[in-house]
Amino acid sequence: MDVAALNISIELIPRDTAHLEAELELVHTGYAAINAINIPDLLRLSMRSWEGAAQASRRFGTCIPHIRAIDFNLKQDFGLLDVLDERGINQVLVVTGDPPQDMNRSVYPTTSVELIRKLKQARPAMKVYGAIDPYRDNFRGEYDYIQRKLDAGADGFFTQPFFDLRLMEVYHELMDGQEIYWGVSPVTSERSRNYWETKNNAVFPASFEPSLDWNVRFARRVLDYGETTGTNVYLMPIRVDLKAYLDGIFST
Repeated sequence: MDVAALNISIELIPRDTAHLEAELELVHTGYAAINAINIPDLLRLSMRSWEGAAQASRRFGTCIPHIRAIDFNLKQDFGLLDVLDERGINQVLVVTGDPPQDMNRSVYPTTSVELIRKLKQARPAMKVYGAIDPYRDNFRGEYDYIQRKLDAGADGFFTQPFFDLRLMEVYHELMDGQEIYWGVSPVTSERSRNYWETKNNAVFPASFEPSLDWNVRFARRVLDYGETTGTNVYLMPIRVDLKAYLDGIFST
């Protein structure tokens, strides 16, 4: 497995400045194959994604904050571009965003397609990624959604986690040469599996085991697939020991 030939991004949760710095240090010093950082935007946290991406940019050249479309009213001067410009951010991943639990927080009927279009019109040089969710709809529905994002100017895509290479192969055929990062996330308990199945409609293969070993082996298979196909990998180490997970994946 020649991981040096891959683009590998990892998602790090910006719980606070100190915690994020510790994880950035761990990844930067211990896993040279990882060359990009994704920062999600989670409303329960005080640090926004663009703040985390600005912090990560001190160590990594590619830092991609997630931008929630429903947080912005495109009929007004919504200020996002100024925020990104101030922090030197020129790559983003646009997601729709889940409605907030705090109903006092303002949200808008802005779609990810609309925000992608707005950002690309205002900043053509900015790299704007869209999201793919293989469990959101049927193949036809998700394919049409992908096409609308491409028409709006999307430069590439990050996917929700896959747990089966066969499903990845189908989506690879649908993408027809577009830049894509395959999502991989460890599921190491039956409770976590039930969450993915009930909330996100995820599909697990018959061979799946909710263990760290199974998830490490699968991640390595996805890295091999990325190397073979010229695609990229997006690691999302949720609820797992970060060092143990990465040591398993990148050990020789």
